[in-house]
Amino acid sequence: MQGNNNQDKEIEELDMNHLMQIRREKLRELQEDGNDPFEITKFNRTNTSGEIKSNYEKFEQKDVTVAGRIIAKRIMGKASFCTIQDCDEKIQSYVSINDLGEESYKSFKTWDIGDIIGITGFVFKTRTEEISVHAKEVKLLSKSLRPLPEKFHGLKDPDLRYRQRYTDLIVNPEVKKTFELRSKIISNIRKILDEEKYLEVETPVLNTISGGATARPFTTHHNSLDINMFLRIALELNLKRLIVGGFDKVYEIGRVFRNEGMDIRHNPEFTMLELYASYQDYNDMMDLTEKIFSKTAQDVLGTTKVTYQGTEIDLTPGWKRITMVDSIKEVTGIDFNEIKTDEEAVSLAKEKGIEIPDKTKETRGDVISLFFDEYVEKTLIQPTFIYEYPVEISPLAKKCPNNKNMTERFEVFIGGREYGNAFSELNDPIDQYERFKKQVEAKEAGDEEAGMMDEDYIQALEIGLPPTGGLGIGIDRLVMLLTDQASIRDVLLFPTMKPLN
Repeated sequence: MQGNNNQDKEIEELDMNHLMQIRREKLRELQEDGNDPFEITKFNRTNTSGEIKSNYEKFEQKDVTVAGRIIAKRIMGKASFCTIQDCDEKIQSYVSINDLGEESYKSFKTWDIGDIIGITGFVFKTRTEEISVHAKEVKLLSKSLRPLPEKFHGLKDPDLRYRQRYTDLIVNPEVKKTFELRSKIISNIRKILDEEKYLEVETPVLNTISGGATARPFTTHHNSLDINMFLRIALELNLKRLIVGGFDKVYEIGRVFRNEGMDIRHNPEFTMLELYASYQDYNDMMDLTEKIFSKTAQDVLGTTKVTYQGTEIDLTPGWKRITMVDSIKEVTGIDFNEIKTDEEAVSLAKEKGIEIPDKTKETRGDVISLFFDEYVEKTLIQPTFIYEYPVEISPLAKKCPNNKNMTERFEVFIGGREYGNAFSELNDPIDQYERFKKQVEAKEAGDEEAGMMDEDYIQALEIGLPPTGGLGIGIDRLVMLLTDQASIRDVLLFPTMKPLN
């Protein structure tokens, strides 16, 4: 069977090489005749297919100039039909020898599927009521030297689609719609935050310290300074420096990079929204999270009820709020309020068969987190805020006033997945320094995801950070939810791929 597959692939490659050679010969003939399409620098298009088809009464019998890629062609002697696809959609054109003249029509007939052309003519409806352009003039604007996938087979191989997104967008129009929605979602989030008086800022991608999250960073070397640097794993610490500096509310929507595993929810580079507001806490961040999700869904999709992978999700504000300890008790019956020591927690984990990654994580707080991951997360289908996280896994969050083992932190879960993370930000420089020290100890013990000591950030806290609420939302996951996409690769135009060779 493997031999047959290789043979079929070799035949396909031979066929492709033959077709590409024919197209190059056509280009050479055009160039020899002084009609090189690649010398054209501009084409004055007056309208798109979408404008014409949505306002037919306005355009009927009026002259227009459209442009796009040939995706279908039907030659019938002295008259032909072709369909072009532009940035909006498809539109048909009627092309005849009587309108174009013999030479121009002869050239048109040699053009290939995939070529980009311009058409000038008047708008009309065919006998089958299809809105079309009756061509008076056609012009070849760019020659396609590589054939598109066959129309009825399309481009279905996911690996090839992600590697050749340009082809995917041409032959799978629904893919283009997903990315148009992505753009609208991000624009809408900006609008919401601008109305809330947040200031959009930009912070460095390259840093001398990896901080703001627990993740393994990408490293690089700055030749001129002769220092190692890290691609940011979060936006957090620089944004909070700005709050120290006197900005009241700031946000950034930007790429972050984590040198970790890849699956349907994780890509090494992804887009995060992080925002910080002085004189607020994590309760305010819950309210804002509800607003961002529900208002974006309403504004972009026209509803706060969305279907994700067959399940209806109701994003209407009023989401469930429950502590991490209570959520574990609700699902398993185990109450960690009654388990006071690290030894008791570790013993319970072993009894339940839950593996603790390493000795540095044999604490009550880490065990609580492991129990939540094992038993609870997958049950959280409708939007749910899980709050009060153990201090051991929340190095940048403020401790709860009534329980110093827990922090004022929440994560939001939908469909069994985490979509956002927020804190009442830790602003005690002494406490922060001690937590950084523990992160350094964990890193020295072999934890590649542990953070580093950031002396400058400690100095900023010593200057004084007001009580502050902070929130991070994974933009890619939100787009997946609102466009009903199962994989993060389907909402990233160019996901990370291993080279074929």
